[in-house]
Amino acid sequence: MKKFMKLMVKIFLIMSILLTGVGKLYADEEDMASLFEGIKLAKIHKYFHNHNPIMTHRFGADPYALVYKDRVYVYMTHDIIQRDSRGEILENDYGRIHTLNRLSSADLVNWTDHGTIDIGRRYTGKAKWADKSWAPAIVYKNIDGQDKFFLYFADNANGIGVLTSDNPVGPFVDPLGKALISRATPNVEGVPWLFDPAVIIDDNGKGYLYFGGGVPEGKEAMPNSARVVELGDDMISLAGIPEVVEAPYFFEAAFVNKIGDTYYYSYCSNWADRSKAGGVHKPSTASIAYMTSDNPMGPWEYRGEIFRNPGHFFGVWGNNHHSIIEFKGKWYLFYHTENLRQQMGIANGYRSTHIDKLEFNEDGTIKPVWGTSKGVEQVGSLNPYQINEAETMAWCGGISTSRTNEPSHEFGPINMVVSDMSTGSFVGLAGVDFGEEGPETFTAKVASVTDGNVIKVVAGNIYDEAIGYLRVPNTGSLENFVEATIKVKNVTGKKNLFFIFAGDGFYFDAWKFE
Repeated sequence: MKKFMKLMVKIFLIMSILLTGVGKLYADEEDMASLFEGIKLAKIHKYFHNHNPIMTHRFGADPYALVYKDRVYVYMTHDIIQRDSRGEILENDYGRIHTLNRLSSADLVNWTDHGTIDIGRRYTGKAKWADKSWAPAIVYKNIDGQDKFFLYFADNANGIGVLTSDNPVGPFVDPLGKALISRATPNVEGVPWLFDPAVIIDDNGKGYLYFGGGVPEGKEAMPNSARVVELGDDMISLAGIPEVVEAPYFFEAAFVNKIGDTYYYSYCSNWADRSKAGGVHKPSTASIAYMTSDNPMGPWEYRGEIFRNPGHFFGVWGNNHHSIIEFKGKWYLFYHTENLRQQMGIANGYRSTHIDKLEFNEDGTIKPVWGTSKGVEQVGSLNPYQINEAETMAWCGGISTSRTNEPSHEFGPINMVVSDMSTGSFVGLAGVDFGEEGPETFTAKVASVTDGNVIKVVAGNIYDEAIGYLRVPNTGSLENFVEATIKVKNVTGKKNLFFIFAGDGFYFDAWKFE
């Protein structure tokens, strides 16, 4: 029966062509192709052979990476652009940050944008008691047979809050209605900044929260402003009193890994002058240093530097914040830089996340990491024969992402679309594997309130000939999505893939080849 139905569909298509005329089909494609003649592509902020920063359509700092199943999830401080009354971009003072970014990837070069989480904005965010949301940290724990996610964040520098979810991208809820760590918490009176949480669960299922920052006057060499505390089994309560972490030249941004039987405590060093300091433990200014221990509470032994300040690699100096993960047998360092905002020619303080490989010596020490614009190699490839979110990208230009009310394919009520495009805007993906036979059709899920919008589909180089043009139908509403399908020219093997847009006033939600 299925074979018969496919035969009937082919006969119908042939008859349609005979009745309407082959020339009309070619003319329609020529009309669409003409929309792209002489257009100027939107500005791109990283070359097509580079993968850093991992996101360029929005700023994101303090990256905290989590491996869950076969994906890497990254949570970031959302550096919101500040403007004056004339619209000019102001230097980032971090005073308006109340949202966190969330991205995920299966291959470390194509990243899916899951949007922002509005956490702290006094009465309107997820944590209505909070005013800010900086420097997230996340972990999951199996409780009563179900994985639960715990997202910790800093309310300015005055405390640590926690949100919970059954899914790594949410939705998140505030289980406490107040801060987990506050100025009233015992043994934090010597901590200038109650921020920058990090969290780990040991092999016995016990959780530990690390936090703190700042340099008390006269204590540059050993600030003693870092803390660690055991968490309750529920991960949203404290099971002890915070204890001091003694870290030479500590400043902020703690992160903790357990590798084998060893705990690695890494952190950002401070900016104090070292020239007249004694002792041997002197990490360079604003670098990522690390210590090791056989206990998550310490004591810790200083081991050296992992990553110098990004200014050494990119010529743009700023604070340094990182996370370290193992993914599919290799280790990676996530960090942020101000390289993107410098390329854009805007004011200071806007940061973007990078990823570079990290390696260990045979004795367990960490080799220094070199910051690059190239980034890391793709892990595997992207499958074009499954439903892919349009907001998954390796490169982009002239687009934004927006949230809609349309239920998503995988993640419940949170759905993102590519939006705010104009003629010349584009989205690009790296390493798409079309296989030996290649596709016959391409389908896009779209919504539009205007006519004349077209998506040009290109495989290979962005300047190559199109393998197809898809006309976006006017659906009458940006909440009314339809699936539009076209035939495409044959393409095989592993290629980069680009969607170039002509027109405006439409949303691009998802796509798939068959």
